[in-house]
Amino acid sequence: MAALHYFTISIPENAKIEFIRHFCRMIVFPNAKINLGLQVLRKRNDGYHDINTVFYAVDWKDVLEVTIEKKEAVPFELILTGLPVAGSNDDNLISRAWKMLQAIHPLPPLRVHLHKVIPMGAGLGGGSADAAFFINAVNDLVGLGLSREQREGMAASLGSDCAFFIHNQPVYASGRGTEFSPIAIDLQLYPIALVYPNIHSNTREAYSGLTPHEATYDLRKALSAPVNTWRNIVDNDFEKTIFAKYPLLAEIKEQLYQQGAMYAAMSGSGSALFGIFDHAPQLNLPPNCLVHMCAP
Repeated sequence: MAALHYFTISIPENAKIEFIRHFCRMIVFPNAKINLGLQVLRKRNDGYHDINTVFYAVDWKDVLEVTIEKKEAVPFELILTGLPVAGSNDDNLISRAWKMLQAIHPLPPLRVHLHKVIPMGAGLGGGSADAAFFINAVNDLVGLGLSREQREGMAASLGSDCAFFIHNQPVYASGRGTEFSPIAIDLQLYPIALVYPNIHSNTREAYSGLTPHEATYDLRKALSAPVNTWRNIVDNDFEKTIFAKYPLLAEIKEQLYQQGAMYAAMSGSGSALFGIFDHAPQLNLPPNCLVHMCAP
């Protein structure tokens, strides 16, 4: 039998984009995020709150397909499958992002299929990730040439955490969560358990039950310490009020610690929790919980 020979070809990034445009379709995988610490400092005049937090991307992903349709097709179509998505299609952040892009540059007809895997109302940023990845995909697919700063600005107008997903790298976020500073945090060697307790947490309600206060510690300095010290020094200000409303969340957090987590916390305004481990855990949690493991 003749020997088989394998070879690889290096394709420049701009050539990849031209290839994608030719076939008129792009599939991307919007990921979730967790908050490492969250300090709610004060309410702003614009109705938002000033916060300090660190956004960190984790490997729980939706699937988003963007296809350029024929000229006679409807201008925009959004198809949703997978987990239920609250609200109408017109109110979906992807639809709102499309309207923003269409306003600055005429777009060809687009068919968008979102397969939802990341739970809604969990504090994991899934809806924001979908919108940000859509902006990036359309920018590449149609060749809009929008800079990262332009795309982040558009995303920030859709939601406070949306801009993070444009670049999707760890950042220290301040202001209303859209002022970014780089931060050197790498959790890739640690298994991370994401736990959704099938409780929908409303961000507006979460803020309404919270009393903002000035930071009592330097979050960046605290996160520079070893992960196994974070338990005593890194807090999420939402936990006090959300745990009082949903005691199960406090129980799950404690169970994560009992089962070996170096650090456990609620993400964002909840309801999802996460545990960072130094080994692959065998978790035993309430049966109504949806658990996703991010392996190193």
